[in-house]
Order: sequence, then C-alpha cells, then structure tokens
Amino acid sequence: MLQNLQTDVVQSAHTAPKDNKGTSMPIRTLCLTSTLALCAGSATLALTAGAAKADMTFNRIASFAVMGNMADGEDLTRESSAEIISVSEDGMTLAYTDSPLGVLGRIDITDPANPKPLGNIELGGEPTAVSVVGQTAYVAVNTSESYTAPSGHLSAIDLASGEELAQCDLGGQPDSTAFAKDSSFIAVAIENERDEDLGDGRVGQMPGGDVVMIDLADGTMDCATLRHADVTGLAAIAPEDPEPEFTDINALGEVAVTMQENNEIVILSRDGEVINHFSAGSVDLVGIDATDERGALLFTESQMGRLREPDAVQWIDDDHIAIANEGDMDGGSRGFTVFHKDGTEVYESGTSFEQAVIQVGHYPDKRSDAKGIEPEGMEIATFDRVPYMFLLAERASVVGVYDMSDPASPVLKQILPSGIAPEGAVAIPQRNLLVTANEADLIEDGGVRSHVMIYEYAEGEAAYPTLTSAGADKLIGWGAISGMVAGEGSTLYAVNDSFYSYQPTIFTIDTSVSPAQITDALPVTRAGMPAQKLDMEGITLDGKGGFWIASEGRTDRLVPHALYHVNAKGEIKDEIALPAELLAHEKRFGFEGITKVGDWLWMAVQREWGDDPKDHVKLVAYNVETEEWGAVLYPKAKPDAGWTGLSEIVAHGDWVYVIERDNQIGAAAVTKKVYRIPATDMVPGALGSELKVVTKEEVRDLIPDLKSWNGYVVDKVEGLAVTEDGTFWVSTDNDGVDDSSGETFLWSFK
Repeated sequence: MLQNLQTDVVQSAHTAPKDNKGTSMPIRTLCLTSTLALCAGSATLALTAGAAKADMTFNRIASFAVMGNMADGEDLTRESSAEIISVSEDGMTLAYTDSPLGVLGRIDITDPANPKPLGNIELGGEPTAVSVVGQTAYVAVNTSESYTAPSGHLSAIDLASGEELAQCDLGGQPDSTAFAKDSSFIAVAIENERDEDLGDGRVGQMPGGDVVMIDLADGTMDCATLRHADVTGLAAIAPEDPEPEFTDINALGEVAVTMQENNEIVILSRDGEVINHFSAGSVDLVGIDATDERGALLFTESQMGRLREPDAVQWIDDDHIAIANEGDMDGGSRGFTVFHKDGTEVYESGTSFEQAVIQVGHYPDKRSDAKGIEPEGMEIATFDRVPYMFLLAERASVVGVYDMSDPASPVLKQILPSGIAPEGAVAIPQRNLLVTANEADLIEDGGVRSHVMIYEYAEGEAAYPTLTSAGADKLIGWGAISGMVAGEGSTLYAVNDSFYSYQPTIFTIDTSVSPAQITDALPVTRAGMPAQKLDMEGITLDGKGGFWIASEGRTDRLVPHALYHVNAKGEIKDEIALPAELLAHEKRFGFEGITKVGDWLWMAVQREWGDDPKDHVKLVAYNVETEEWGAVLYPKAKPDAGWTGLSEIVAHGDWVYVIERDNQIGAAAVTKKVYRIPATDMVPGALGSELKVVTKEEVRDLIPDLKSWNGYVVDKVEGLAVTEDGTFWVSTDNDGVDDSSGETFLWSFK
C-alpha cells in the first residue's frame, strides 16, 4: 500500500511554530498551529468581535487523499472519489464508496490525526452508498445496462478481509442506504434515475423506483426477507415515476424517504407500508444572487415559489426530520427545512445558511443561476448531549454545524472547511469525531485530489474561518483575495482579482478581532461605474488617503498591464501604461504586487518575460514624480514541478519582502516562502540595460503554517502586509470558490 508519501496525510500540530531562528513565536501573533485555534477563529458564528472563552468546538485534525488507497504499481493519475462514507461499530475503520474506480475504500483511523490506507475492494459495478453494521459494510452497487433496464445489488462485505459475505438482487438501480438503530433491517432507495438527455430531462421516465427493505439477523443479511415498498401514485409531480433519493430510519423503525425530482417526502413503516406522505413544498427566496457568469456578487434578486427538491433527509428525533434542499429540475432553495413527520413545517432556513456562507467567502458565484451553495448531504448526531446537524454545502465546500436542541429553532454554531464538493458525512460521537467525504477529484485539471477529512470535537476555539464579513453593517460577499497592504494600526486593505471582473473591490479588514473582519467594501470605479478590464493583484497606499493598484494584464483578453491611482472614494484618477521597452517582451504573467518607497513604486512580475534570464524575474520601478521606469532582477527558485514565481512585494524598514511560491498543491507543494531583499539593493537600472541581480534571504517557510489547518496545502499564497509594529499578515487566494475548496487563510507572525 502507498503510505505517507502518496496519501497526502496532514497531521495536527501540537507545538507553537518557530521562526527561522528556532525561537517560539508569541501565541498572540500566531493565528494557527493546532486544533487549539489560537487566534484565527471564533467559538460560534455569532461571535464576530473580541475574545471568546474556550468552548467545545469542531476543528479539522487530518485529511486523507483517497488516491492513497491505490495499491503499489497502480496508475495514480486515474480519477478517484470519496462519496458516501460510513464507519465500523468500534469507530476505527472508515468505508467509503468510490464510483470512478468502482471500489469500496477503507481507512484506518485508530489514530484519527494520522489516518492510514487499508486499500480498495473491487465491487463489480458502481457503488452508490454504504452503511456499516458492526464490521460488515453493506454496499449498494449499480449494475444497470441502461436507464430503461436498471439493475443493482446489495453486497455484504467483511471490512477486515474484503470478502463478500452475501449479495441480494435489488431489482433496480440503488441510490442511498440506511440501517435501523437496532440493526434489525436496512433500507435501500431504488432511484431508477432518469436520462437527463431525454425529454428535457424531466420525470416521468419509466421504470419508476421504489424502496427495498431487507432484514438483518445477527448482522447477517437475509435476502428472503427482501420486500419492495411501493411509492407510486403519491407525488403531485410525476406520480407514476417516483425517484427515491435518500433515506433514514428513526428509533421506531420508521423510514423517511425523499423523492427529489418529485418534490415529495414519504414516511414508511418497517414493513413497507406508507404511513404518511407530503409535498416538500416551496420557498420564496429574496436577496440572492441568481445570475451566472457576470463576475460579481450581487445579492439583490429573488426566486419566488422555488421548489425545495430535497436530497438528504435525517431524523432529528422520532418525530422530526430535516431535509437538505439541493434541488434538481426546478428547485433548490439553498437551505434546509424541518418537518414534523405528520407533514407540518416546523422551520425553514430561507437564505440564512447561504448568507452565513457568503460571509466566510465561500459563495460559488458560478452556480448563482442554478442552486447557489447547494446543500446536499447531511448527518445528525449527538455530542455531549447536544444534537448537532452537519449540513454539507456541495458547491461551497463547507459544513454548517447546527445545534438542533429545538427543532423549531436551529442555531448555527460553526462553519467548517471541507474538501471540494462534500458528498457524505459520518459522525462518530463515541470518539468525538466527524468525517466528511469530498467527491471532487481535479486530477485532469492539475488540481487537488479527492479527500476524506476528519474533525475532532474538543475544547478550544474554532480555527476557521480566519476572515469573515459577519458583523458588517451590510451583507458583503467576497473571495479571490489577492494583494494586501497595511493601513493604520490593525487595519489591512485587500483587493479581489479578475475572478470578479465586474466587481473590482478594495476591502477594509480589521485584524484586532478574531476572526479578522471585513468591515467595508469599496468599489473601484471609472466614470461612476464599476471599472472594467482590471486584474487587481497588488495594492499600496499613496500617502494621501488613496491607493495605487497594480493590474496584471492579459492582452489576449484586452486587459492591459497597468498601474492605477485610486482616490479614497474608489475612483480611478490616473492610469499609467507600461513603457514600450517593457511591453516588447511582455507575457501574461504580469504584476503580482506593488509597494511604495519614497517616490518610487515597485512592482513584482510573477514570472519570466521574454528578455529575462531563466529563473529570474523583474522587480519593476516607476517614479510617480519624474515618470521614470527601471528594474532589478530577482533570482527565484528553480521549480521541482510546474513553475515558481512572485506573488507579492512589500517594503518595510530596511527591507523589501516578497512572497515566492510554486503552483503546486498538497504533498507536491515545495515553495511557499517569504524572502527579504536589502533596501539598498533596490536601485533601479534602466530598462534594456544589464540589470542588477538583488540578493535574497529566507524569512519564513509558509508550508508548515498552511499544513497546520490540517487540510491540503493550497497553492495560491498571494497577499502580504506588514503593520507598523512589524507584524506580518499573509493571505491566500481561494479562486472565487471555482474548482477550489474556497478556503481563505489569513494569519500573522512576527
């Protein structure tokens, strides 16, 4: 089996990080190091300012890249995925479905901070769900030849040996599974899903689905007890073609079933009789972003009568269920709803969950015209006598943690960062653990792999989020934070990049509170309209209440390489184009930071241009008084893979600091560092002449910092600011939550 090198396992740290001289740093200046969450979190989302007393919280302690379960010699470049996940009765072994590989993956979490691969089990079809009873995994496997000839079976597999103990033919294409609290029977939702390329992707398309129940005797599946619960003729939408999606069973043996495309909920007895059924209903959504591909976060639109179309369902207690309203054909209300099993609506979240996600920078703008954050999966479990709901937002890649003590009044306690596209979750209360399975594998795009992530419920403050707009006097959407600069005292200013091409913004950040708080968002405008054709990658103060902005050009998209002088109102007052001597050799990898030293602006060019020596990039200078241009050369690291380049430049005291990074993710990341250059080296030479090569000294390796959040190492460390007292603040770019987990890390050190 592949071990540490290929599993991308990140262990939690338990000691304060040290600076490059080996000296432990003051706790107040840290912002991360361990699950103790020193200064980068809050106990609940309601706490947006000031220190909070220690509380019981969930924090991520480890991540496991599921490609690590492939055996030695297997092709690691194949797509793999962690989708639905369950756990052995003793809480020591995880089992998850991996649809692309057609396997059941297993992980040893005896030490949950150091998960280990146990390998994959071939299933002979596509696994769609798994429920573990004792040490036996019951895996639903889709073997359908076509949409019109669906088939599948339920396999009972010994977790330790991988041996198949029994197999029952289900008579259709399975989706989800659930087992009774007393382990007396298992329920399987038989979806018989429709072909979305036919009939505009509408139901009905025959054959319709149903729900299968099979008894377990001493943990052994008895196929002779298999029974089909007929759920046709119940829904107002396509009653002839029910598509059961998700199922859960309460302590009374009652089975709750969602039929997503039919927008219906059914309550069944253990014998398969219909106890009750009712429509999931609709929600009026006001104050949402419902327009795709405009590059702006504008929460000013509405969707009235939006069908809920629920995916996951979980019993809160024996009388109440919660549904995650992901949506499919016509719906998706971006939140969750609580019903009494008699069909009475008890609570509707409306846009509140989505707004909390917006405030932590995880809103997926490219999904605005569809279903927004798309709540999909769900787990409910009791920790320390408190029933918690863990609500998975598939497109936002977060987990909302709700106190469900009162089903009529859920309280959002935390938002946890997850891998990309959380699909399944399992709680292990006896070990104070929560686990998520995150299905997206971006191997084809050179991105992060699919992960299983592990969280611990323990005393301490929340380590995430590190930056939030909660507490501002208006709803502020944000993301893709790029350049930063320090203002007075504890204030930072930051800009977003071209992901939000129609909403260039300067954010004001208060770092005196924990988590740091975005208090204002200043639009950058030209002639009273949001400025276009900008890619803001750097910001510095002009010394007169305004800013200088560095824009990374992309001439193939008509975005110029340029400098912009912006006043305190956000208005562009001057645009400085690059001289011909520079543009003659330009490439699209342009300015990635800007700083001001006297009358000189200094800009870091990300990567080599046409006239640069190999592994050297320019630091370009412009004099705001004389309008002279010049440059020096910076020697960057030779990349182990991909490329290395500069992401930021900041002058402070006798030094000029830069961020140098590679474009690698996870275990492949090598270079994410802060270097310093003597200010005396920063003497610009004439463009076109032989340029001086500056000297550099490493200040800090940022990879240990990034690992301490116990996820994967993100690639885009892009913001750096140094406050008056010498505190360094570093931030990461979350790519606007597009093919990204959406995690933004903002932390400090001295």
